[in-house]
Amino acid sequence: MSKQMSHLDNIPSTPGKFKMDKSPYIHNRLRWHSSLAKLTFWSFMFLGLILIFFFRSPSSNPLPQDPSRRSLRTYNWGGPAWEKRVRSSARIRSRNGISVLVTGAAGFVGTHVSAALKRRGDGVLGLDNFNDYYDPSLKRTRQALLERSGVFIVEGDINDSALLRKLFEVVAFTHVMHLAAQAGVRYAMENPGSYVHSNIAGFVNLLEVCKSANPQPAIVWASSSSVYGLNTKVPFSERDRTDQPASLYAATKKAGEEIAHTYNHIYGLSLTGLRFFTVYGPWGRPDMAYFFFTRDILKGKSISVFEAANHGTVARDFTYIDDIVKGCLAALDTAEKSSGSGGKKKGPAQLRVFNLGNTSPVPVSDLVSILERLLKVNAKRNIMKLPRNGDVQFTHANISLAQRELGYKPSTDLQTGLKKFVRWYLSYYSGGQKAAG
Repeated sequence: MSKQMSHLDNIPSTPGKFKMDKSPYIHNRLRWHSSLAKLTFWSFMFLGLILIFFFRSPSSNPLPQDPSRRSLRTYNWGGPAWEKRVRSSARIRSRNGISVLVTGAAGFVGTHVSAALKRRGDGVLGLDNFNDYYDPSLKRTRQALLERSGVFIVEGDINDSALLRKLFEVVAFTHVMHLAAQAGVRYAMENPGSYVHSNIAGFVNLLEVCKSANPQPAIVWASSSSVYGLNTKVPFSERDRTDQPASLYAATKKAGEEIAHTYNHIYGLSLTGLRFFTVYGPWGRPDMAYFFFTRDILKGKSISVFEAANHGTVARDFTYIDDIVKGCLAALDTAEKSSGSGGKKKGPAQLRVFNLGNTSPVPVSDLVSILERLLKVNAKRNIMKLPRNGDVQFTHANISLAQRELGYKPSTDLQTGLKKFVRWYLSYYSGGQKAAG
């Protein structure tokens, strides 16, 4: 039987005369060609299966394995009902109100700023991608709060040009409050791509849409105290150098300031950058030290308290959220109109940057002591050297420029602010209603 099969392998597939050649060279060559044909056939079959699998896979999550692009999903937006909600949310309800697109509206600062704008009668539309950098359920609860006050948050990504253009077609925004960003100094070592994606590419995409809008909006956006990097002169002033970033996060925020300068210079966009100094308070971010210190102290877990070289103090210029909100609204109110139209500059435009801090740096060890008193629990402190992960030893804001130009006057000390935060935290996570991580 095997001889017959071997013989059949040598029969041509097309009719015609065939003379058997018993030369071993010819026989081996024919068998080699046959093997090659089989290999080619199965290769094409395998490739075909891969293509079928690829084209049949869901398009809603194109790159599920790339964490730097986890926020790029297909969102449902558009249509008459959706446009009606957008217009209603952005409708100005006060005599001298403004219409503001708030990016990152379900974030910590974004939620507070959106609520404050809505309370005074401004038109507010939110935009947020609800990514999972920290617990999305906290963002969803913030969203529900804003919904009850009349603020609609569009679920989408700032890198989605089509969505942004559509929003500007539906509403002629006078201002943009750009707070969407990938935050956190330490996370940049785990997922650097997410910082470039959000803080650089996302910002450029937003500016591209804004420059082409007619009229162009005035833009206020969140920079960071991190841009001061390794500076040792304190307090930090807007005139100080910012070319020594200590983390990738800081570098992307510094890049944002340079990008803002470029779009102001070429396209006449009015741009105001706000350098936030360690913002804290109710509805805060779980990745911030005061937040996870509170969680771990209550759970009886040890907390890591950093100290600098030679037992040096690590201190932060903690700034309460209500003071930051006042600075943000003042920046919006004093922002001049952009000078361009349809992507072309008609004249010089406003370009500003301000520190928004508390001017009273507090050692992190003192922060822990305040939390101990408020929680009535002694913390299990694990004193550690400050790691080389992008954290800096201290931050301290000189706010004289913001005081002069914005009327900015922070009024909440750390003891008072933390008391309000702890009250919120205990209420939000009480009774097992929420998981504190």
